[in-house]
Amino acid sequence: MHENNRTSATTPPASAPEEPPAIRRRLTAAIVLRSVALNAAFYISYPLVMIGGIFFLALPRRHAMAALRWWSRVFIAMCRHLGGIELRIEGREHLPTEPTALLVAGKHQSFWETFALFHLFPDPAIVLKRELGFIPLVGWFLRKFRMIMVAREAGPKALKDLVRQGQEAVAANRQIIIFPEGHRMHPLAAPDYKPGVAALYGRLGVACVPFALNAGVFWPRRTFWRWPGTITVRFLPAIEPGLNRRDFMQRLQQAIEPATQELVEEGLRQLDDAGLLHEPPPPRART
Repeated sequence: MHENNRTSATTPPASAPEEPPAIRRRLTAAIVLRSVALNAAFYISYPLVMIGGIFFLALPRRHAMAALRWWSRVFIAMCRHLGGIELRIEGREHLPTEPTALLVAGKHQSFWETFALFHLFPDPAIVLKRELGFIPLVGWFLRKFRMIMVAREAGPKALKDLVRQGQEAVAANRQIIIFPEGHRMHPLAAPDYKPGVAALYGRLGVACVPFALNAGVFWPRRTFWRWPGTITVRFLPAIEPGLNRRDFMQRLQQAIEPATQELVEEGLRQLDDAGLLHEPPPPRART
């Protein structure tokens, strides 16, 4: 979730962010076949699962959440068997095994993590853009799951809505998953954290578990193609509640960014070792 910032007439416009270095992956016949198989399986099964599971809309929410965690595991299995994309989880000890109010904040590099993370939490509530709620079937299930949907273009009102829904989730002992940069980022891009995560942390009074990942190396944004390898999600030690906004944002970024750089470099080495890079890219951009 992020807030739209409008530049006033007296404030010079912010400079455009520097373009991240390109990752020049090789597209082989095997990757074309794997990508077609994985995308076809996902985009055919996804609506069929929703249609077949529409009766969950009439059941208690806990049953629908169990089905969502099941679908997350099915998605991981499709990635492994059809796309050659494995999953490694590090830092599981930082995650709850029972429903516990918690803020979980980390990188958003691809479409992959919007489905792959649910099975790791007892009762997740992910922060999403409100427009998703208008999609038939998808919106019905998002409301059933009680996901946190925010109109990002609404400015300060969006932050108020985010905090209100976050408080409701915390009262129900749920785990709130938020991507602090608000949208999918190139894995080599410099960080661009928005104020939503700080607003939640400051008002909810719960710990925040940061996480890093390298999903964008293997499942890039804005492309049909998927590359085989091992996606690593690394959960990091919790940031205790009670810090001021500045200290929290500093702690959060200092936790996530070095771990992300390490995982992205590891993922690129996997592609390079497999002969799937035209050339190693330059280092990831830093602030």
